[in-house]
Parts: sequence; C-alpha cells; structure tokens
Amino acid sequence: MTTPIRILGIDPGLRRTGWGLITAQGTKLTYGDCGVVTSDGDLPLALRLRELFEGIGRIVETVRPDEVAVEETFVNKDAQATLKLGHARAMALVVPALAGLPVFEYAANLIKKTVAGSGHAEKVQIQAMVRFLLPKAEFRVADAADALAIAITHASHRDAHALRQAHLPKGKRRTLTGQAAAGQGLEGKGFSAAAAARIEAALAKQG
Repeated sequence: MTTPIRILGIDPGLRRTGWGLITAQGTKLTYGDCGVVTSDGDLPLALRLRELFEGIGRIVETVRPDEVAVEETFVNKDAQATLKLGHARAMALVVPALAGLPVFEYAANLIKKTVAGSGHAEKVQIQAMVRFLLPKAEFRVADAADALAIAITHASHRDAHALRQAHLPKGKRRTLTGQAAAGQGLEGKGFSAAAAARIEAALAKQG
C-alpha cells in the first residue's frame, strides 16, 4: 500500500495564520487537525512575527508533518498590507524549513481550482468542498479551512513535483529535504540553482 503522508497546510496572515493537517494515502485523504496561530495587534511588528514564529514552531513540533504547503503571497493594491503578509509568510516558510521539512508553495487561484474547480471560487465554496472532501473536518474560522484547502492542493500535486524531480538532470537533482533546507521555490525567483545549493550546504554545516 502507498505510504501515508502527513501534510501540513499553512495559510499565512499577520493577524491569524491558519493551519490544517491531513493524511494522504494514495487518493484517500483523512482529516487530522486544524486551527489558527494569532499575533497581538497591539505589539510592535517584530514581536508579532516572533509570536507567529513560535506558534508555528509549536504546531510543527506537535503534529509532526512529513511535508508542508504554504499559500503564495497575493499582491494587491495596498502595498503596506502586502508587505505585512509577506512578513507573515516568511515565518510560515522558514519554520518548517528549519525543521528540515520539504516546503511547497501554491498560488491562491491554483488552490481554488484544485479544491473547488474554479480559480475564482468564493470562500463559501472552498469551505463547502473542504467539508465534502474531509467529512470529519472541524473548523470555526475561514483561515483554518483555507489551510486545509492548501494541504488538499498539495496532496493533489505532490506526484507532479516528484515527476519533475525525477526528470531533472542528474547533477541538478535535490532530495526533498534538500529542497526544504534551500527554501523550495527559490530557483526562478531571483536565486539560481547554484545559489540554492550553497544555501543548502550552509544549513547542512549548521546541522
């Protein structure tokens, strides 16, 4: 039988960062847990980010996922809001990476299309489909439902990641752990494969 894979989905937000855990075994998806990590809006930005860093760290340590999926930043007209979201997303990326976990990123429209069949699906539709795909899922806020949707998206696309990895030239192949250590997604976003490899080597020395 296919090995069960525990997937942690993270929906970054400075005020509330949603998280959701599922187990994927072949095409079967099983609900694990979900919730939110919050930060105190009255605190300075640095302390709010520390709260997110520590909160996400506790989640990773508690649920022990095999792989992590994070939503990409949605750029809107409010540059300040986008920047703050970027800070929160950095916490969602670096915490599991420091734990040696593979981290994958998905655009919002791909998540909506994967879960609800439309890249422009509303949150109500996303929540309804999450409940349909994970009948035992219990969530009280949209952030947790979104995180579960991110995890479901990764479960649907992880085979494609493995296939692309298998077809890379031998000299450019990296293990999933290596992808996480180097920061999966760096290549093509201002970092060359060589730069990503150097980051990986530096982190390996620290370990």
